[in-house]
Amino acid sequence: MNLESYPPLFSELSNQEEYLSSDHHQKVDTVDSIIIKPVVQDSDPIPVIDLQSLSLDELGEACKDWGLFRLVNHGVPPSLLNQLQDHAKTLYSLPFQSKQALFTTPTSYFWGTPALTPSGAPLSRGPQKINWVEGFNIPISQLSQLQPLHPVLASFRLLLEDYGKHLARLAKTIYEAMAMKLKLDEEQSKSNLSESTGNIRVYRYPSCSIPDTAWGIDVHTDSSVLSILYECEVGGLEVLRDDEWFQVKPICNALIVNLGDMMQAISNDNYKSVKHRVKLNKHKERISICYFVFPDEDSVIRSSKYKPFTYNDFRAQVQEDIKTHGFKLGLESFKLSEAL
Repeated sequence: MNLESYPPLFSELSNQEEYLSSDHHQKVDTVDSIIIKPVVQDSDPIPVIDLQSLSLDELGEACKDWGLFRLVNHGVPPSLLNQLQDHAKTLYSLPFQSKQALFTTPTSYFWGTPALTPSGAPLSRGPQKINWVEGFNIPISQLSQLQPLHPVLASFRLLLEDYGKHLARLAKTIYEAMAMKLKLDEEQSKSNLSESTGNIRVYRYPSCSIPDTAWGIDVHTDSSVLSILYECEVGGLEVLRDDEWFQVKPICNALIVNLGDMMQAISNDNYKSVKHRVKLNKHKERISICYFVFPDEDSVIRSSKYKPFTYNDFRAQVQEDIKTHGFKLGLESFKLSEAL
């Protein structure tokens, strides 16, 4: 455990096992005030979609029933995936201050909170009040502006450019297949996914001596149209389906695709934005790389379930939700009242 590389609060809390394990900090596993059953561990029922023999029916079922699927035969070279993981590990092993200095505008370094909210020391010093995660947020369209202030960062930038092209291809292919299955208007749906909005977040979830007292990332939905995740070593991702949590076991060279809030609205609630979380590991840190893609910022999303809104509207509402409530309300803020 390289505590020098951790954000200072993580280092401090990592040395406070007695504090971490106190009864005061034990968590009740709930979502929206519903008691959730224990995590299902004995099977791996996550749907698998083969991109080389893509079935619209199988894709539609996975999006409707799970909001998530494992993608295979996607065409991303295994060597590229391995190099990205190795470079990420090297960068995260740098001292905390070095990472802060390396990742500046247009990229950013965050810790303790989702990337969408400000980073920094939380009001409460209890670990359950923060996300036990740090990350680099990297807009793909602005990668050329990233200053290679470290030799590993210079080669990492080239790898990310290559990876971004592959992921833009995958996102476009998957979205067009979903739009076809949903019978969306072709012209109207074109602006619902914009390659220029793609960004990559590289996460590190430090090991935690008492992992049941904190979450890497607590229960949430993504705000994106699609999120495409790569992680092949440690595991920890859990998804909610029918009030049960399921582990998503890591499989090297496979990608995990999950639908976000924008896709749920675009699909008129036929597809779901999956609730998920990341559980910590007591002995190993976890590195994951996630690509997020959104609609054009000014593209209006229209649905019989929601008031017309743009992603700009949605993002502003999320920030307001966090200030007011401390968490994201998401699509609930735009939902139309039921007809009388």
